[in-house]
Amino acid sequence: MIVTNSLPDDQRIVLTGIGLTAPNGNSLAEFRDNLLNGVSGVRDYEIRYVGKTLAGICDFEERRYQARKERRRGTRAGSIGIYCCNEAVRDSGIDWPNIDPSRVGIYLGVTEHGNVETENEIYELKGYDYDTSFWSHHHNPRTVANNPAGEVALNLGVIGPHYTVGAACAAGNAGLIQGAQMLRLGECDLALSGGVSESIHTFGIFASFRSQGALAEHPDPARASRPFDVARNGIVVAEGGCCFTLERLDDARRRGARIYGELAGYAMNTDATDFVLPNPQRQAECIALALRRAGLEPAQIDLVSSHATGTTTGDVQECEALRTVFRDAPKTVINNTKSYIGHCMGAAGALELAGNLPSFEDRICHPTINVDELDPACALDGLVLNQPREIDPPTYILNNSFGMLGINSVVIIKRFT
Repeated sequence: MIVTNSLPDDQRIVLTGIGLTAPNGNSLAEFRDNLLNGVSGVRDYEIRYVGKTLAGICDFEERRYQARKERRRGTRAGSIGIYCCNEAVRDSGIDWPNIDPSRVGIYLGVTEHGNVETENEIYELKGYDYDTSFWSHHHNPRTVANNPAGEVALNLGVIGPHYTVGAACAAGNAGLIQGAQMLRLGECDLALSGGVSESIHTFGIFASFRSQGALAEHPDPARASRPFDVARNGIVVAEGGCCFTLERLDDARRRGARIYGELAGYAMNTDATDFVLPNPQRQAECIALALRRAGLEPAQIDLVSSHATGTTTGDVQECEALRTVFRDAPKTVINNTKSYIGHCMGAAGALELAGNLPSFEDRICHPTINVDELDPACALDGLVLNQPREIDPPTYILNNSFGMLGINSVVIIKRFT
């Protein structure tokens, strides 16, 4: 078992750059400011066959790093990945023109990929009486599972390993974990890791959640995503992306990099109990495993970023897991980011982690918003609701991210000193 504190510097993994687009911000500074000021990114939205609904919608400069032709040939997920990875590289201060492109790896988590392009092609084909001679020859490269990471590789000229990590809504954490593992194995010297989502552009996800009774509704879009509230009624589907540049500590020190934090521990496991319903015991076991790998006790965690999506049962299950692990952790505070942006699916874990990292510097925990009446089944010691809370200088942030088919992921980041 790896205990981070005992690792040599060439095995310690640090975060040196962050690039993101969220429904309420296109940089870490903008995102953080809106989290502290209660600014939601959820808006009215309409999509074919489903009609009027709500969504977390990103508004970033697609053309900042892409020519019009490249964007037209590619996908929304690819464009999000290109924006986030370029922004992360820029933020990291890496001397990109002189880096060895064969020593860079790209590991992006995704919930699903290809649905959007296939739905669009079938919709267009309908106008040609389903004559498949009109089917786009771009469909195959747009829909292969590695597309978002592959588009980034083409854009940046990376010739090291690239692939996506399919891990449902645990994928943002999983991308980061994969990047760290590849660095420790010596497969790359720089990892572009995180998650992306284009989910709002597929009508199928809205239709499916609606058929399950799990699609959020509210007269005020900004108040629709309301984890832990007794009146919560489902998920707000959102798009977004977040990429971290990960490096070994000795490499980061050698170039004098700014360090956002150090990967202290991580874990992934599986419920193996249900397609959709979470298993709080397995979630608690995943959290406990990440703590053991970091060599930590629960009470040493300063801030927990919860996964809670706003579904009736899912929030309760996670709260049960958190209550089990952190029952004797009086200083630990707990928040939720989906209340601002909705559920960014494959990007959720990475975005939610990024939004909390500034706590190491500003010593503030952003709250869960939209909680008018706390569900007693979700009552937790340390839950921060509706208003930011000043906290003691934090040392450890734990980030939960769970997904369908019972996949669980937990990442712990340590303040670097």
